[in-house]
Amino acid sequence: MIELKNIHKTFPSKKNGEPITALSDVSLTVQKGEIFGVIGYSGAGKSTLVRCVNHLEVPTSGEVSINGNVLNDMTTEQLRQARQNIGMIFQGFNLLKTANVYDNIAIPLKLTGVEKSEIKKRVDKYLDIVGLKDKKDVFPNQLSGGQKQRVAIARALSHEPDVLLSDEATSALDPDTTDSILNLLLKINAELGITILLITHEMHVIQKICDRVAVMENGEVIEQGNVIDVYSAPKHQTTRRFVNSIFPSDVPKAFIEQLESEGPIIDLTFVGTSADQPALSTVSKRFNVDTNILSGNIVQLKEHPFGKLTAHIKGPKEETDKALAYLEEQGVQVSEVEQGYDSN
Repeated sequence: MIELKNIHKTFPSKKNGEPITALSDVSLTVQKGEIFGVIGYSGAGKSTLVRCVNHLEVPTSGEVSINGNVLNDMTTEQLRQARQNIGMIFQGFNLLKTANVYDNIAIPLKLTGVEKSEIKKRVDKYLDIVGLKDKKDVFPNQLSGGQKQRVAIARALSHEPDVLLSDEATSALDPDTTDSILNLLLKINAELGITILLITHEMHVIQKICDRVAVMENGEVIEQGNVIDVYSAPKHQTTRRFVNSIFPSDVPKAFIEQLESEGPIIDLTFVGTSADQPALSTVSKRFNVDTNILSGNIVQLKEHPFGKLTAHIKGPKEETDKALAYLEEQGVQVSEVEQGYDSN
């Protein structure tokens, strides 16, 4: 559906120095019908990347193709037509303040030559989908932030695209409103079959709706894969920072020094069905060990439960070894905590 090959993007320096590199050799493939997330901290190159997808930013080199059509090879008119198949929503909503909700959706359709009867049909249809059919005569300043974003989504959908790009669309919203918008995107993806590529700096967005994820840093993709694989076995330090933001697993150094002589302190990762099993409770009953949970959390990754715990397994080495082997047999990923943080 969307394929980016070796994308580079540089910008001229404001002081006539070396060009500024925003993207370096980025390659991604987004499959038809999936929700693909790109996450990174500020300055990672995420916004530049998503704007390269529809050539709002033209890559310095590399190739962008959508549905097998290479955007780099298109004329200005061909590119204009292609963009009608690529919806986009932004953090700032970009609504016309002097136009009501109906016209905010209708005016872009008028400008592309859609007939009046078809415009009405589409505006009504997509306002209904986003849950704002009763707000069509209301002006943006009378709407909440979440409602404004719903109007922006309806406007993007009104062109009936195959692809929807989301540029930090929930960053300005409170947590409850963010969840409502994410649920709406899930609904759009499931019911309309629209492929969604979104960028964010929020792990909650990735875990709630994405099928796959790419992690960016300094203009490069440093890690990518299925969300559940990236969460359960992050390879890059930046990825681990993102995962640890929802699974804080640092154990105070004093705890380790106090407890490690009595048995190992371990990180346990539960994926899918293993997250539903009382593994630690069973270990205490099967083996001559005591278990103590030091920290942990369980979240839902779209369709899969996923949990991380830090625990102390107290007992004779022979018994703790058996307990750890049993946990691994049950599908639990086990790693020993080697050091904690100094709380002083």
